[in-house]
Amino acid sequence: MQQIPIKDMSVSALQSVTLQDLYNYLYYVTEERENHDRARGRKVSALRSFFRYLCQHQKLISQDPTEQLELPSPKKALPRYLTLEQSQQLLQSLNSAYPERDYCILTLFLNCGIRLSELVGLNLSDINFKEAKMRVLGKGNKERMVYLNEACMDALHAYLQVRELPEGSAETAVFLSKRHTRISKRRVQQVVETALAQADLGGQGFSTHKLRHTAATLMYQYGNVDALTLKEVLGHASTSTTEIY
Repeated sequence: MQQIPIKDMSVSALQSVTLQDLYNYLYYVTEERENHDRARGRKVSALRSFFRYLCQHQKLISQDPTEQLELPSPKKALPRYLTLEQSQQLLQSLNSAYPERDYCILTLFLNCGIRLSELVGLNLSDINFKEAKMRVLGKGNKERMVYLNEACMDALHAYLQVRELPEGSAETAVFLSKRHTRISKRRVQQVVETALAQADLGGQGFSTHKLRHTAATLMYQYGNVDALTLKEVLGHASTSTTEIY
């Protein structure tokens, strides 16, 4: 690594640094040093702190050249998702002690794109079987309606036929644990992890949240759903979040 001594750098040299000099430096570290987004971001952060210190605290320079320095935001990695074939494989390979419940959980994730917390929080009163839709409580306690396709309706009907509670229990949660209480987030994650392993999809970076990505992507690819509609279905606050799909 090349070492450049700076102890003899004069204040006048620091005062002469311009915004263009900084952009030339970023071009250099990109093209010559092969720095990627994060490395360049760290360098920009260091430069801003250094020149802000010189200007605002030590008063050694009259103007901070980094005030208008902009760095493009790092590109967001595309969300990982299951293909249509892998989604079908996941459902078909399920082997569970609670098959109707776990199949229903997977089906809602893959078809509705709901969050883990939203699925766990579902109550029986949230499901409108007549109109084939359900109410979910999303981030910031914002409610939205999610429409249920035939696969979801069939899975819900099959599960609710075997959903049992001890006599006198008033548990309102849709999905129950073996103790007949509302299923926990961790238990749902275990259901998904086990199902992925059974479908030979384990260890590939898939997770409960990736099923939400899967639903969004498959809706866009096969359901002719535009970004604005998808935003409402997923409960995103901004279309910029939805557009990564």
